[in-house]
Amino acid sequence: MENPKIEGDEDKKDILGFHQMDLDDRILKGIAKLGWIEPTVIQEKAIPLLLEGKDVLVRARTGSGKTAAFAIPTIQKILNSKSNASEQAIAALILGPSKELCHQIRQVIEHLTVNCGRVVKCVDLASNEVTTQKHLLSERPDIVVSTPAKILHHLRAGNVELGDNFSTLIIDEADLMFSFGFEAELKEVLNFLPSIYQAILASATLSEDVLTLKSLVLHNPVTLKLTEPDVAPTSHLSHYHISAEENDKAAILYALFKLHLIRGKSVIFVNTVDRCYKLKLFLEQFNIKSCVLNSELPGQIRCRVVNQFNMGIYDIILASDELALEQPVKDKSSRKRKADKESGVSRGIDFQRVSNVINYDFPLDVNSYIHRAGRTARGNNKGSVLSFVNLKERPLMDEVDEHLKAEFDMEENVLRKYQFKLEEVEPFRYRAMDAYKAVTSIAIKESRLKEIKAEIFNCNKLKTFFDNNPHDLQLLRHDKPLHTVKVQPHLSDVPDYIIPNSLKGVSNVATKPKKVPGGVRKSKKQKIFEKKKANPLLCAEIDYAKKQKVKIKKNK
Repeated sequence: MENPKIEGDEDKKDILGFHQMDLDDRILKGIAKLGWIEPTVIQEKAIPLLLEGKDVLVRARTGSGKTAAFAIPTIQKILNSKSNASEQAIAALILGPSKELCHQIRQVIEHLTVNCGRVVKCVDLASNEVTTQKHLLSERPDIVVSTPAKILHHLRAGNVELGDNFSTLIIDEADLMFSFGFEAELKEVLNFLPSIYQAILASATLSEDVLTLKSLVLHNPVTLKLTEPDVAPTSHLSHYHISAEENDKAAILYALFKLHLIRGKSVIFVNTVDRCYKLKLFLEQFNIKSCVLNSELPGQIRCRVVNQFNMGIYDIILASDELALEQPVKDKSSRKRKADKESGVSRGIDFQRVSNVINYDFPLDVNSYIHRAGRTARGNNKGSVLSFVNLKERPLMDEVDEHLKAEFDMEENVLRKYQFKLEEVEPFRYRAMDAYKAVTSIAIKESRLKEIKAEIFNCNKLKTFFDNNPHDLQLLRHDKPLHTVKVQPHLSDVPDYIIPNSLKGVSNVATKPKKVPGGVRKSKKQKIFEKKKANPLLCAEIDYAKKQKVKIKKNK
């Protein structure tokens, strides 16, 4: 028999509100605090089905609200079972392919259960050390969030038991599980589960890997596939492109930021890890602060970077795409740290309130473009995608455009040309060329060494070692200084003469203050006073018109 299938249709009836789903008041208060006025389409369709106990395969685009769609009914089921529960036990296991995604899921659950007190306990194994994980599991939390590798370690060691009280298995970003190398671990984890439980698969695509997981995990499931495009509609997400060869990219990016043509939080994607650091060092020379995110960074640092970005400490994040990281390195002599398979950049991370996605390097395929674009215009927010495209990448851009036109049933191009004249910012090019050349391969290497040393100093595992071997710590601290790119303060300012005439007075750039005699800049009041003093009609000591008015009043 063919599995039942539901196609999302927003026009069939009015949206079913959260208050109409028989949810606990504590969950509804948590939803209200998050500012969710009404459920997204996927939440409206999925939550009632999951509350009925059905196995569900959820297919919806990135940013459509899948996490809340499975978290809300899971919490509701746990609250329902608490009244009859004889002991504290693990009721739900949520598996994600990356540490960052696990951290995001735990945060959503914590926000939803903020009014539940200690009734619902949730732990994230992916973001903690093994000793801490063991302690957290000994308390038998209601919900465990983990990567397959972390939970499997504790299942093998007997630190956790999923017994008869276990009721729900959720696999998020299911289409990434096998590609991230978790196939063997995931299949082994399934052997530790009881015979009866509800299973949910959530995915952005219905790939062959997802169909394989579906046959392994789900029993007579409902396939919930929304009839919506892979990315946000054009009313919420704008797509632009700029024709830019390699020599022009840095100058264009510098000009866009310094002229404030790009505003709001931005995620800049490149195709290699070294490109991340090269671009970071380049932008630093102009006092444009950014942070780097890639799969070679330890999980704790990646989570900290994402949190700092979401909190607004940084407005620009430089991310390397996973597809490029998975390619073998041609030069065997350049040994790099092994990429962490539990990390994701273009997928599985919730960058909050992102206004712009910039493809500094154009994505390697259509799916990669869609996943990058999914970092912005999430929920009901708006955003834009700006792609730098060189001559060789034009066919790939056309392929992306054709895909998007088919998705939105449009005849005109979805990727519109960004109106930017490089000749108008020619002075920016000279500055950018010098700054970009200053970022040599040695500078990139030493920048990464600096990052590794910072990791060593902050590593809790090495703290005891350095306490017992202070001489080694002293040697490390007094190692030869690293010579990274020299930052020149004057480059952070934009002189008036290099600003295009069309943008003067509009761009609000941080221009360099003009030099005045004596080296002191005059205030606005001083300028008004001096202007008045220089005018013989305004500098008279006696204002006769005013004096006359006073006399008239006295006569009255």
